[in-house]
Amino acid sequence: MTVRTRFAPSPTGFLHIGGARTALFSWAYAQRHGGKFILRIEDTDVERSTPEAVQAILDGMAWLGLNYDEGPFYQMQRMARYREVINEMLAAGTAYLCYTTREELDAMRAEQEARKKKPRYDGRWRPEAGKTLPPAPDLPSVVRFRNPSGGVVAWDDQVKGRIEFANTELDDFIIARADGTPTYNFCVVVDDWEMAITHVIRGDDHVNNTPRQINLLQALGAPVPSYAHLSMILGDDGQKLSKRHGAVSVMQYDEDGYLPEAVLNYLARLGWSHGDEEVFSMEQFTQWFDLDHITASAAQFNTEKLNWLNAHYIKAADPQRLVAEITRRLAWKGVATADGPDVARVVALYRDRAGNLNELADAVHPFYAVVHASEDVRKQHLTESARKALSVLRAGLASCTWQAAELGQLVKQTAAGLDLKMPQVAIPLRVALLGLPQSPAIDAVLEVFGRERVLQRLDAALAL
Repeated sequence: MTVRTRFAPSPTGFLHIGGARTALFSWAYAQRHGGKFILRIEDTDVERSTPEAVQAILDGMAWLGLNYDEGPFYQMQRMARYREVINEMLAAGTAYLCYTTREELDAMRAEQEARKKKPRYDGRWRPEAGKTLPPAPDLPSVVRFRNPSGGVVAWDDQVKGRIEFANTELDDFIIARADGTPTYNFCVVVDDWEMAITHVIRGDDHVNNTPRQINLLQALGAPVPSYAHLSMILGDDGQKLSKRHGAVSVMQYDEDGYLPEAVLNYLARLGWSHGDEEVFSMEQFTQWFDLDHITASAAQFNTEKLNWLNAHYIKAADPQRLVAEITRRLAWKGVATADGPDVARVVALYRDRAGNLNELADAVHPFYAVVHASEDVRKQHLTESARKALSVLRAGLASCTWQAAELGQLVKQTAAGLDLKMPQVAIPLRVALLGLPQSPAIDAVLEVFGRERVLQRLDAALAL
């Protein structure tokens, strides 16, 4: 059997972190077993589905590198097939027309609630119960699935274990609305059947849909896939992950300075484990991944751990990739790098200090655009004695050998000659060059900056 998994988001919003984890696990399972991973866009909610949301899903998948083998398939393009299957079910007696009006349904629900019963359709148009009722062609009709009236529907969930539902708890649910459009549970079943899906990995908010879908599959004579329902993700505060916890979409993580491999590595550990391994590549993950080690309890999002992973991957990233990322982020701010120092050398100074790419871009920024120190910083560090030291240092910088060792020695000699400590010269120099009192080693900063730019910055600072 060829393993076939699918990721089937609804384009009513962005690809969020929970959806990304579902996509990752589905992709990894197919990879592990040499199978196929299918992307299906479930866009039947016409009022809420948007082209922008579809594009956001595709962009998020591309950024994460979760390449699909087939698709994307769009449910709205399969309407003719859904109607064909519905007609086949009507002919076979596994579905039937129901003429119950909205008013009748409301009255039915109110009466059941008054008796403290679970509100559900009472089957009045079901063939066994409704055969004495005359047709009502003048009324709009929906199509209902003729759910088994007895027994249980059960499956061995790959995450949660054995799950059973009594069929008496499942009413004859609607599979086509009065306007002819099919419903979610019906479309999912037809798609999973015809796309030969063998394993459905999805969030546990779908557990209540699963018995209905299994009964539909069996009514169609279709094979029933294996199901694995992933528990929800909680925020740092232990509450259900939501917009108030931070990133709304996966692409927000890109904007916030995260590398996709850090996000993937973090998501892989969010409810799944392989021993004590914390840092691993996607190649390793797909070799290790199984459904047995997914925890059935809710996973808790930990921003601190994600940040730690992101810093790790920034340190390990290819230098030219970081150059491209930082150049792109500086361009967002209108800062060009073409006429400045070698970006790769500047990035190398700061990459081990940065938790995310935006922090790294902020650190690199002053090498390409003048960043004025605040009034408090200038008053604290650009004192008269500091200005004198910078004037003396400038004279030496104009003619010295421009290499880190010699530059560092010159700063030390300047401080010693004026009976100052090294920080009393180095910190004002940082403020003059970068607008900040902290930086990597000053000799390395000077070397990367270049003589001409250093002298220009010093002259500007001393003129204030």
